[in-house]
Amino acid sequence: METPVFEEIEPASDCDCAGCRHWRRVLPHAPAGRALAHPAAYRTLVAAAAAASATAVSVLGAGGAAALPAAAHAAHRPGVPAGDEPGTPQGPRGPLHGPVGRPAAPPAGAELAGITRTEIIDRAKSWVAAKVPYSLTAYWSDGYRQDCSGFVSMAWKLPANEWTGSLGTVADRITKEELQPGDILLFHNESDPQKGSHVVIFGGWTDGTRTAYTAYEQTPPHTRKLDTPYAYWSNSAQYLPYRYKGVAAGDVAKAGAAGTEEAPPGAAGPASHGVAGYPGRAMFRPGADNPYVTRLGRQLVRKGFGTYYTRGPGPRWGEADRRGVQAFQRAQGWRGGAADGYPGPETWRRLFS
Repeated sequence: METPVFEEIEPASDCDCAGCRHWRRVLPHAPAGRALAHPAAYRTLVAAAAAASATAVSVLGAGGAAALPAAAHAAHRPGVPAGDEPGTPQGPRGPLHGPVGRPAAPPAGAELAGITRTEIIDRAKSWVAAKVPYSLTAYWSDGYRQDCSGFVSMAWKLPANEWTGSLGTVADRITKEELQPGDILLFHNESDPQKGSHVVIFGGWTDGTRTAYTAYEQTPPHTRKLDTPYAYWSNSAQYLPYRYKGVAAGDVAKAGAAGTEEAPPGAAGPASHGVAGYPGRAMFRPGADNPYVTRLGRQLVRKGFGTYYTRGPGPRWGEADRRGVQAFQRAQGWRGGAADGYPGPETWRRLFS
């Protein structure tokens, strides 16, 4: 039997997995100036060693010595082997690229383009259908860089390729409750942008529990659409929801995910949380201006809770709307957070029943 050939490895000094902790205890310190690496990054056996190992297992049988556990980490994103994970999840901010592969200067005075949520999702789906390969340096035929931030730049129809450190400048922070298809979940690691930073497009909740959503993202090996736990598979607390400043106000994408299709006033079909006509909490936040607010106010008046209006209900959400809703909620016997003046699905169901 040919003698197995081993390659010396050193544990990574900053890794806290079981394998690295074990090797730090039993191996001597690395020579000065030698770079350390995670053991999982090396191939410790050549083909001959693999064959020898298989022979040894058959000889040792149940009484043989157990093999040492492999030191490895789970992939940053499911379906991506740890060894294939890129060193940085995106390239830098830069211009779009023309058909000959050279940067194309944006037109003078280029501004943020207005776009509907439906268009954002349709543009995201176009890369999913084409299975655009992930790359930090390559550019797709539309001029956008083939990484996570280039993908969002494309879906939002931005005039340049942004990166996770600049996407926030063309968007507004929102809450989890306000998320709608076409918004994003962004993690920018300011202390080390090349470690963990990532961004995905929110496609809608998968059900009423709001614990999982449909994500559109650019990740190795290519663009994908995948049901994802909120807020993400890893570094979940670091992902923050944002809304593009150029998205059409009041526009809601019918993305086909449960709990995301929102009906216009008077619609009889199911809407958010399965309550007919209920458009979701985002329609009733401070500064909201849409027909649902008007419809809500008129119903409050019909039900006898319109005393806070000094003039007829209108499309802009205000304190009179909130106080009217709160009075209705308290009439149901609710207190505390259940009577905060913002209509949830049960408030809407009872108000319009």
